[in-house]
Amino acid sequence: MRAGALLVAVLAALCVGCATTRDDGAPWRPLFDGQTTTGWRGYRRPDFPAGWQIVDGALTRVGEAGDIITVEEFGDFELELEWLIAPGGNSGIMFHVTEDHGAPWETGPEYQVLDNAGHHDGGDPLTCAASDYALYAPAIDETRPAGEWNTTRIVVKGPHVEHWLNDELVVEYELGSNDWKARVAASKFATMPDYGQRARGHIALQDHGDRVAYRNIRVRTAP
Repeated sequence: MRAGALLVAVLAALCVGCATTRDDGAPWRPLFDGQTTTGWRGYRRPDFPAGWQIVDGALTRVGEAGDIITVEEFGDFELELEWLIAPGGNSGIMFHVTEDHGAPWETGPEYQVLDNAGHHDGGDPLTCAASDYALYAPAIDETRPAGEWNTTRIVVKGPHVEHWLNDELVVEYELGSNDWKARVAASKFATMPDYGQRARGHIALQDHGDRVAYRNIRVRTAP
C-alpha cells in the first residue's frame, strides 16, 4: 500500500464515530428508544402517565398527563432532540429539575417549545420558541411552522448554557451571573428561591395542555 493510501486508511479508521462523539470522547446515548417509555416517569410520581404515548416513534402528549422527567439526573450535559408542536401549541424542556416543589419550572430553567405564529407567547421574544423562558430571547427566529419537526440542542457546562435551534446558536447565558440574577429578579421567578439554583437534576418535558411530540432524544456527558 502506498504511503498516501495508508494515511487515508488510518485517518478513516480514526474518524469512525466522529459524528457521534465530542473531542473528549464522550459518546451519545439515547434517552428514548422510540418504542418504550423506559427511563422516563411522571413528575413526583413513580409511574408513567397515560396521557403521554408513543406515536410513530415519538413520545407524544395526547391527553391530560402532567409533566414527565428522566429517571436519571444530569449535571453538565449536551442534549439533542426533535420536537413537533400542534398549531397554537405550547410546551417546554427543562433541566436541573428537582422534585421538592410543585412543578418542574420552580427549579429548572426552560427551553421554550412553541408555535410562534399561533400562540400569543410568540409575540414576545422572551417567551417565543427557543427562549430561556421569560429571561433570554433568541437572537434570531429559526422556528419551523407548526406540524414540522424542529431540532433542538441544549448545552450545559458549569454555569454556561446554550440553546440551539435547527443548527443555529440562538441563546447563551450564564446561570448565577449578575445579569442572570437581575433578569430573574424582574421576572415571575423572583418569588421562587430555588429557581435555577440546582447544579444537577432531571430533564423534564412539559405538558402545557397541547399536543406535542419528541423523538430522537439523546444525551452525552463528560466521561
